[in-house]
Amino acid sequence: MPIPFWTIGCIYGAASVTLGAFGAHGLKKRIVDPTRIANWNTAAQYQLIHSGILLLSASLPAAAGFKSTTLASSLLVAGMTMFSGSLYLLVLDPQRFRFMGPVTPLGGLCLIGGWAALAFASRGRTVRLQ
Repeated sequence: MPIPFWTIGCIYGAASVTLGAFGAHGLKKRIVDPTRIANWNTAAQYQLIHSGILLLSASLPAAAGFKSTTLASSLLVAGMTMFSGSLYLLVLDPQRFRFMGPVTPLGGLCLIGGWAALAFASRGRTVRLQ
């Protein structure tokens, strides 16, 4: 059974908007450190952007000459989960989740890898939007 990357992208996109709104309204009442609020916003922004890229990756047609985008999609999901997820946890409770600090850059590397895998999946082809 294929991995439902389209569904995951939609869920992660909706979650990023929800978490971004929470950060803008509910979190500011609990956390006064502007750096932590900025980190929350970065997590939500990266999650939203990469959710859109995941949707694009999931919709690229194999018939148009694209190799499998499963690797790119998998790396994007892993990257969003590790990068944004670790930042959310570190903002909420930095002491309790300090062990998540090294996870953030690993998530970033997965996001970069997702972009690279998407580029290689295209084999130099361009996408024509109709």
